[in-house]
Amino acid sequence: MEKLIDMYDVVKTFPGVRALDGAKIDLYKGEVHVLMGENGAGKSTFMKVLTGIHKKNEGTIKYLGEDLNINSPKEAEKIGISIIYQEFNLLPHLTVAENIFIAKEPTNSFGLINYKKMNDDARLILKKLNLDIDPQTKVSELKVGNQQMIEIAKATSVDAKVLIMDEPTAALTEKEIKELFKVIKDLRSKGVGIIYISHRMEELKHIADRITVMRDGKYIDTMKYEETSIDEIIEKMVGRSLGGQYPERVKVQDEVILEVKNINKQNVVSNISFKLRKGEILGFAGLMGAGRTEVAKLLFGHDKMDSGEIILEGRSIKINSPIEAIKNKIVYLTEDRKKDGIFAEMSVEDNIMVSNLDISSKKFSFYDSKKGQKICKKSILALNIKTPSLEQKIKNLSGGNQQKVILARWTSQDQKVLIIDEPTRGIDVGAKKEIYYLMKNLAAKGVSIIMISSELPEVLGMSDRVVVMKEGTIAKILDNNGSLTQEKIMYYATS
Repeated sequence: MEKLIDMYDVVKTFPGVRALDGAKIDLYKGEVHVLMGENGAGKSTFMKVLTGIHKKNEGTIKYLGEDLNINSPKEAEKIGISIIYQEFNLLPHLTVAENIFIAKEPTNSFGLINYKKMNDDARLILKKLNLDIDPQTKVSELKVGNQQMIEIAKATSVDAKVLIMDEPTAALTEKEIKELFKVIKDLRSKGVGIIYISHRMEELKHIADRITVMRDGKYIDTMKYEETSIDEIIEKMVGRSLGGQYPERVKVQDEVILEVKNINKQNVVSNISFKLRKGEILGFAGLMGAGRTEVAKLLFGHDKMDSGEIILEGRSIKINSPIEAIKNKIVYLTEDRKKDGIFAEMSVEDNIMVSNLDISSKKFSFYDSKKGQKICKKSILALNIKTPSLEQKIKNLSGGNQQKVILARWTSQDQKVLIIDEPTRGIDVGAKKEIYYLMKNLAAKGVSIIMISSELPEVLGMSDRVVVMKEGTIAKILDNNGSLTQEKIMYYATS
């Protein structure tokens, strides 16, 4: 087979950090080579070196047998190397078609953009992905999963020899993931080489030819998929055996902390009623668009309900804004970390303390930096957040470490109700376990948790009960008593 990419002995340093230290990977024509490692292992940085976003300090990069030296993703794309980023790289104010063909718009004989051809061509690309989306829709109007599919459409719109996919399924539904795998197999049959970054072990059996593992910026091993096991891959990723992924669930108390009665929002959700007990992890499952996130935003005051009642510890409360929710010790971790979760240009310390100034202030409301740093260091240690310093801008951390910082923000002081929307999206297998055990410890201390997740193994592994939603309503509330299955959840989600 023809070798497309050969990268070895690659070193990349940032101030105070050796992000890559002898990184290595190669790629053949018509191959899917999966790149794996924990958050902070250097996977995304490695691919950014390949596509010209970062300049290597040392090492060799060859493309089709020739030394490669490019300065930007645009240069990479011109020679046939395309990338789908982990964090969305779309322009929300532009249409779907404009995003797909940005900087390569079809023009007419006068040099003006031919919008009809652009929309028609975009429609064909979307059809190949089985996407029923109008190409003239603005990206800002799409949900997270559809935005991710537009990223994929954008990358596959060029005639690429090498396609890099960085966590492409993190925001996708099961149906969308199946469509993506069909596209990957089609591209592979046409000779396209794919470097695929993922944390989802269950995806390997569908697409992987070879697997390369990185840890702490270093190359660990390359294996053929059919000659290895999931346990071996995990052990190479984390440097140790993980054991059980999900903790034993704690005994839930009988006391009802939160009761939701007949919440309604026109054209969004209808007659939502449930109870949340002290120390309970209540899972919310359902297909994308079922209304799970919409319920969370109503409880958090991000959106206003038309009718309904929220009862907290036996008293009826009104929540018309996130500030009111936070005052009542109800907090929410968003599903869209980049858009709604982090303050990208602010430091790790500022991102943790932005909602905790009341516990770190001196007299006259001045910020006590020593006390704030003490709180941050405690959270960083507890959540195993990988950052060179508290002053590091959060945008420079990996996606998983950004998620941990947001979690630290809300768990730095006692909360009554913690709503977590997709708690482990884009997080590696080792960090997932840490998040799960943190959630268990919070529940053991009496914190009540609402967990929204699209990963059914996660729902089953963590939830005491499961609320199954369908088309804006609650289809069924199920006890997770040991006999609950993914099939039963999907039955109520789709029937």
